[in-house]
Amino acid sequence: MKIRKLVGAIAVALALTVGATGCGTRGGAAESGGTANPSQSLVGISMPTQTSERWIADGNNVEKSLKELGYKTDLQFANDDIPTQVSQIENMLTKGVKALIIAAIDGTTLTDVLAKAKEQDVKVIAYDRLINGTPNVDYYTTFDNYTVGVQQATSLLTGLGLLDAQGKKVDGVGPFNVELFAGSPDDNNANFFWTGAMDTLKPFLDAGALKVPSGQTKFEQAAILRWQAPVAQKRMEDILTAAYSSGQKLDGVLSPYDGLSIGIISALTSTGGYSGGNLPVVTGQDAEKGSVKSIIAGEQYSTIFKDTRELGKRAVKMVDAVLKNEEPETNDTTTYDNKVKVVPAYLLESVIITKDNYKQELIDSGYYTEADVK
Repeated sequence: MKIRKLVGAIAVALALTVGATGCGTRGGAAESGGTANPSQSLVGISMPTQTSERWIADGNNVEKSLKELGYKTDLQFANDDIPTQVSQIENMLTKGVKALIIAAIDGTTLTDVLAKAKEQDVKVIAYDRLINGTPNVDYYTTFDNYTVGVQQATSLLTGLGLLDAQGKKVDGVGPFNVELFAGSPDDNNANFFWTGAMDTLKPFLDAGALKVPSGQTKFEQAAILRWQAPVAQKRMEDILTAAYSSGQKLDGVLSPYDGLSIGIISALTSTGGYSGGNLPVVTGQDAEKGSVKSIIAGEQYSTIFKDTRELGKRAVKMVDAVLKNEEPETNDTTTYDNKVKVVPAYLLESVIITKDNYKQELIDSGYYTEADVK
């Protein structure tokens, strides 16, 4: 497919082959021979928020897969409040969980509670977001987040016409005005997304094919705390007022998440006077229903699809393995340094979604139905 070839042309050295394997699991309820007794093993699932449909789906998928194996579960959502997440994990430990699957709100704030987990011999799987500053995280499963950033930037360049469908540079095009958004500074993934994107955009910025009229090109300037759409909308409105009031046209926006993209588009239509086919090229991530609808309608240009069904399955395989005193499968043992240790990781692949391929990738795969995105 063209969109896959495009990403390969930009980041072929980064591609990972995701192999399908079966892994087992360990726990305090192990029987002879190291086989876990799932009916006696409670697994805690800590998700950051219910304000994003993505995290609701993640939590439900993980819980469903664990229950299918016979495990008991305790699924909690922390509503983006760090003390709440810490308290919920403490309660899970009190209940006697044998393993924890944690998508951290802030990957630097769980050191003390995970020390308690270590004392109870509870295994910890970091889910999608790396947990930093502690030795007490055993494994990590996520997507290749640097490549996600490359894909976001690639789709921006393609939408602007600076790259063709094969990923080759198009000469004599531009310059284009773009603005840059980054994710939450307390989310380790946000730095990977930003670095992948900026490494991809840098040659075009250096050559003058891309310009950033606001001058805000540093991560600290572009970051949106807690990935909040209203914050992104306000920043976009401020940029439009400060840098585009003289009539300059904004051609594209690098957005790292669909929730931010919706806020950005709201600012563009309400403050910038853009509408319909006149909207800038706006990227995204997570293939949330609202943004897929926006893509189909010709508003948002692209998103990055990370099949969280597969991510959930991988986290469950890791739990099942450690609870059986087995070694979970990993495919990256060098990248994810949490400042205390390099956490063994399993990375999954992601896909650029546009109006041209959403049906094949999202509908035909069963991730959504046609009715979900109408």
